[in-house]
Amino acid sequence: MTSSTVEWPFRAGLMAALLLLLASCGDKQKSDDSGQNTYIPTPYVLSLPANLPRNVAIPADNPLTEEGVALGRKLFYEVRLSGNGTQSCGSCHQQSRAFTDGRARALGAEGQTHRRNTMSLANLLWEKTLTWDGAATSLEQQARVPLEDPVEMHQLLATSVQRLQQTDLYPPLFQQAFGSSTITETNVLKALAQFERTLISANSPYDKHIRKEGSLTPTERAGARLFNDHPGEVSGIFIRGGACHHCHISENGLFSSPDFFNNGLDLTFADPGRAGVTGQALDRGRFKVPSLRNIAQTAPYMHDGRFATLEEVLDHYNEHVQTASPGLDPNVLLSNTPNGTRLDLTAQEKTQLLAFLRTLTDSTFLTDKRFSNPF
Repeated sequence: MTSSTVEWPFRAGLMAALLLLLASCGDKQKSDDSGQNTYIPTPYVLSLPANLPRNVAIPADNPLTEEGVALGRKLFYEVRLSGNGTQSCGSCHQQSRAFTDGRARALGAEGQTHRRNTMSLANLLWEKTLTWDGAATSLEQQARVPLEDPVEMHQLLATSVQRLQQTDLYPPLFQQAFGSSTITETNVLKALAQFERTLISANSPYDKHIRKEGSLTPTERAGARLFNDHPGEVSGIFIRGGACHHCHISENGLFSSPDFFNNGLDLTFADPGRAGVTGQALDRGRFKVPSLRNIAQTAPYMHDGRFATLEEVLDHYNEHVQTASPGLDPNVLLSNTPNGTRLDLTAQEKTQLLAFLRTLTDSTFLTDKRFSNPF
């Protein structure tokens, strides 16, 4: 027997041992000394756009991980979470529409019409309250509502957990994300929330202009000035403006607000809005301010989807505010006519404002494969 034939079994055994060692070092699910399964999730590197706030609040008990976000993405598009197995979160929150659905009011899994319009899911990382009435204060809390609501996906989360547990797909994914292949309601909600926190939109023509990576047209710039100007006299000169920034705060780049407003839609309120949560009469007819990011993609508009176009929205604020509406926000009573009672923008100013609003469309957000249906 030659030396080479003597050494071959040893070399083969050594190679096998090295491969096993490397595999065990790279395995995120390995056994510790007690024999229990452990897991080492990969932190998700969240890239915050330069022109959005730095102060994000991620729950300490639900940090973003690659595994958790990937699982949440699958759950977001998982039809097993609906009672009849036909609808997912992505059915009403469609990426191409900035995670809205193009309907005046959302349509449930069994054909029921929801009382409210579907809200966009962009930049939820910065939102302190969620939904039109602010009933939810965290994404984990909010996610349960549409899953179980009879007018939405209509299935108890406990039933959804059972259905997921019976699949070959999900138990290993929950093991990777949370360290246990036993699926729980809490971890379903955590995974969905993780994915939703990654839905960041900040690469529109407006953003590129702010970052000096592009420029706006003269019409768009005029619209931006109107958006941010408060109509009134300054140093003897009357400044024209739309005063949009009072509710849709532009300084922080989010174009939304943490507050709730009555914007003069009605004299009486079929939907109590914020008052349904607080029980306060002054909150009747007040609703959360939606972000204007990707607003050209999210029609119809308002909490009940009553306006089909942005032109109709501007017409409302310009000419049709119900000035006697109880609790009306005073900013919608501002006028470009001294002592006037309407906003009184000209046709040209409306065109300029519309042009600016369309610069908030982030086409990369609408097509980013990280947010698309993985199935």
